Amino acid sequence: MPDGDAPVRHESLFDSTGLGAYYTSMHITNVTLHPERYPSTELYPFNLQVFHTRRDLPFRKAITFFIGENGSGKSTLLKAIARRCSIHIWEEDRGRYGNNLHEEDLFKYLDVAWEDSRKPGMFFSSERYQHLAKIIDEWAISDPKLLEYFGGRSLLSQSHGESFMSYFTSRFAIEGIYFLDEPETALSPRRQIEFVKTLVEHTRDGHAQFIIATHSPILLSCPGAVIWSFDGHELKELAYEDTDYFLIYRDFLLHRERYMEGPSD
Repeated sequence: MPDGDAPVRHESLFDSTGLGAYYTSMHITNVTLHPERYPSTELYPFNLQVFHTRRDLPFRKAITFFIGENGSGKSTLLKAIARRCSIHIWEEDRGRYGNNLHEEDLFKYLDVAWEDSRKPGMFFSSERYQHLAKIIDEWAISDPKLLEYFGGRSLLSQSHGESFMSYFTSRFAIEGIYFLDEPETALSPRRQIEFVKTLVEHTRDGHAQFIIATHSPILLSCPGAVIWSFDGHELKELAYEDTDYFLIYRDFLLHRERYMEGPSD
């Protein structure tokens, strides 16, 4: 695992914009898991090895990424930390694993250490964004000025990517901690670059901290960010160039003909 303040090795495409001056101030400094208190070792998510092999997860930078295959536990831990911070999660979908009563209980078995005092925050899930946008529209009926925060237009009337960026820009103006679950889903590559710039801008002077679950190699290239991988049997901190997202995308772009070849007869 890289040393505590090991420099990021890649030459970021964002450095030329002046975003290379990365700020380390944050709100959450550490999360401690308590596997000895888990109610089960057979039910999800307590059956995931990554939640047993590491007790402490430090947050040294203002932007942290969680990566891994679907089902690896990255979004589960993201939601658990948000819940432990008393942050509301819109329209949580329970019962994804049948009659598992402990499916959403990981937050009960972890502790959060704050740098100073508890801060407000937000949990964003692309899966539930449409529901949230509809609620905002309903509120705007009685308070039309509410839409001024989102560019003066209903989020539902904007394109999906434009709507996402309008929401992020308005919400990130509030100091706090932000948990984002795959925010790139509606964003084009160009929009993703714009989004990374937005993230870095809002970390200045300790204004915001971001913990993000993602599959995007563009987001992961954010200068100075810490990347935690959930693949394998334990949480590992990786440099950007050591992630599968970087390696596979780079190899595909350089040698895409290899990936298009069918099986030989």
